[in-house]
Amino acid sequence: MAHLVQTMAYVGETPWHGLGNQLTPKQPLEVWAKQAGMDWKILESPVCFMTGKAGHLGGIRSYEDHKVLFRSDSKEPLSVVSNRYKVVQPREILEFYRDLTEISGFELETAGVLKGGRKVWALARTRQSVTFKGDDTTNGYVLLATACDGTLATTAQFTSIRVVCNNTLTIALDGRPSAVKVPHSTTFDPQAVKKQLGICVSTWDEFMYRLKALSERKVKPVEAQNYFLRVFSDDTKPGSIQPSERLMGPAMALFDGKGKGADLASSKGTAFGLLNAVTQFVDHERRARSIDNRLDSAWFGTGADLKQKALDQALAMVA
Repeated sequence: MAHLVQTMAYVGETPWHGLGNQLTPKQPLEVWAKQAGMDWKILESPVCFMTGKAGHLGGIRSYEDHKVLFRSDSKEPLSVVSNRYKVVQPREILEFYRDLTEISGFELETAGVLKGGRKVWALARTRQSVTFKGDDTTNGYVLLATACDGTLATTAQFTSIRVVCNNTLTIALDGRPSAVKVPHSTTFDPQAVKKQLGICVSTWDEFMYRLKALSERKVKPVEAQNYFLRVFSDDTKPGSIQPSERLMGPAMALFDGKGKGADLASSKGTAFGLLNAVTQFVDHERRARSIDNRLDSAWFGTGADLKQKALDQALAMVA
């Protein structure tokens, strides 16, 4: 579906996805809920079906094992799920940040819904940041998202955003994701999630140390070529080593100087530059049906997977 600008909100500069209603800083969550299009509830109804032939009403029966989830405001259906499914409301996503913003110094920066309400998310900046050579700054964020269509558990994760180009990257080390995932078969407990996520805060310094190592790792042209070959080769096809030229070519051009921040000392001719070329390609350049589809892919879908692969391949160069 096409993006709906009124279903997102942000403070500060326009976010990289370019969508949303701009708010002044320090707005209460009630304002965020309204302006981000999150001031509605997910309601439930039994699944019913009609018996009898086409053209005849027949009888109406219910399917007791499943339920329909729908929006309270528009009555639009969202999904059909098991009766065991535990709903997480849009407002709960925002409420997760109440004590983080009021007590811990976090700043809510953007929030909204995707796919007509099937995914809901909010992003808050932490007080963590790092600056590499050439005044290349990366800030730390906490992203909380959920879905009611079976595509995503309720997930809280640390995310880094590079200021010069707004490239996003999930913080992870050696296969250990800095994320807490709550399946919809269990009840979402925000305080428990924040407690678990707090353990992961210590990974920020380690992750930034590894990125700094990437920024100091010079790469030769043949190494850059082999990096993109590995990242863009299709691992799902056994024996296939041919990468997608449609994907690889633009990413290589970004590394060779066309990317934002590509000429900074931290990126020019370095492994960090290779990684940023892929993240910029996924977040800003890759073909997408709409901007919100690009956002969905970059954070939760195939784009996120590609960025994780790019990170793994880059870290292997400094192992």
